[in-house]
Amino acid sequence: MWHELFLNTGKYLRLLLRRDRIRLTIWLLSLTLLTVVVALAYTELTPTERERQAMAETMRNPAVTTMFGPGYGLDNYTYGAIMGHQMLLFTALIVAIMSILLVVRHTRGDEESGRIEMLRSLPFGRLSNLAATGLALFGANVLLALLVGLGLFATGIETIDLHGSLLYGACLGATGVFFAAVTALFAQLTESSRSTTGYSFAFLIAAYLIRAVGDVSHETLSWLSPFGWIVRTQVYVNNYWGPFWLTIAASLALMTLSLYLNAIRDLEASFIPAKPGRRTASVFLQSPLGLAWRLQRTTIISWVAGMFVLGASYGSVMGDMETYLNSMELLRDMLPAAEGFSLTEQFIPMLMAVISMVAAIPVLLMILKLRGEENRKRTEHLLASAVSRNNIMMSFFILSFIVSFLMLLFGATGMWSAAVAAMNDPVPFATLFKAAMVYLPALWVMIALAVLLTGLLPQGAGLTWLYLGYSFVVVYLGPLLKLPEWLVRLSPFGNIPRLPIEELDFTRLFLLTLIALTFTVRGFFGYNRRDIQG
Repeated sequence: MWHELFLNTGKYLRLLLRRDRIRLTIWLLSLTLLTVVVALAYTELTPTERERQAMAETMRNPAVTTMFGPGYGLDNYTYGAIMGHQMLLFTALIVAIMSILLVVRHTRGDEESGRIEMLRSLPFGRLSNLAATGLALFGANVLLALLVGLGLFATGIETIDLHGSLLYGACLGATGVFFAAVTALFAQLTESSRSTTGYSFAFLIAAYLIRAVGDVSHETLSWLSPFGWIVRTQVYVNNYWGPFWLTIAASLALMTLSLYLNAIRDLEASFIPAKPGRRTASVFLQSPLGLAWRLQRTTIISWVAGMFVLGASYGSVMGDMETYLNSMELLRDMLPAAEGFSLTEQFIPMLMAVISMVAAIPVLLMILKLRGEENRKRTEHLLASAVSRNNIMMSFFILSFIVSFLMLLFGATGMWSAAVAAMNDPVPFATLFKAAMVYLPALWVMIALAVLLTGLLPQGAGLTWLYLGYSFVVVYLGPLLKLPEWLVRLSPFGNIPRLPIEELDFTRLFLLTLIALTFTVRGFFGYNRRDIQG
């Protein structure tokens, strides 16, 4: 009987790997490259022991503990201790997101699209889909663990040894496996891919916050979070493997429960009953804009909270910013020269550039949702009614336009709120507000580019993500890599005045707005003329 439930799981696994071969390759190589590059960057930022210990002093701060976890090895802050303290938890968050998205795609996502129903008409077992998904994510995370571990060891950096590097990679892989199992469980409990994604991300945020509170106040709380487990491996300091095995054991238990629930539920059914909707739709929901909001309201609310937390994480360390920057000459060299401004004020433009580029992610998600709806054959149903193409695209465009303002607003508000508590003489809110809002034209260019591609080259709409990645590299790492100015100027974020240390240049902002307007009009024109994917 059990053999029949897993019939042809191997073939299903090959199918999933073939579908995700490009996606997985990008994820794995990006995470490995990010980890190795950051490790090498630390050798440039803190080349001497004195500079590393100066950095360690700035880490003895409850706000920093909230962000990165407890600082093990602060008395001897080696490169290994720095990586284990400042990068492990951050990278684990990204790995968790990777696992959540991939599991949702192959479980509830495939159920909604009808793929699982079609495959079950063939000789595939009832549990072959979930088992293949679990095996694919397990294999991907094991490969990630090996790539990261061996990649770190290959850098040859002092104190980044083979034992610690393998544990570092293993912690990332275990985190990915754990959140794959959590998402698989929510895929059985909830009725849609959107609900599965929402519950999974809510669990991720709760796990991070529980760890943060526990690390600052009661350590027992941290043991209730998987993130609390991995940071207590004390990578490169004491190298404890116990928390890693705890994470793996919990993952196996959750995956076993998921398989059992999948075996006893009907296809497209769920264990958490759906909340009954209203008998009649509201006036707002009967409009294309209301529909666009309804489809993405959970995403918007989640990102608003996330941007506030991101801003607060930067604001929480502003009290130690002067000490932190004074201890690292290379980081000071990355800052633009500005007479009459403190180092903290000189660092604000860099922080705001990062916040604005992170804000571009939900902004692009809003407008590219239109392309996703088209791929799922839903747009044609709207066009069959008395709704024009302009109305449909305009609804997603307006929503992304509003979200661009909200993301920057809450990012600046979070930064100011935490800075008030961390600084004796905090930066005025008006200063941070202006430094954030000046990036609106850059976000508008990103929206317009997505509109342009959706209208003229829909298959290439995803290229906007590559452009955003390019922008991050040239704007954030440009000074460190000594890239020529013209490469930076190719990004809209590289043309924004760096408030508060520069004067507000209305000419550049006007030109960016004009480019955004031109791209938008051309995109709307193309969308009205091209065929809708049927």
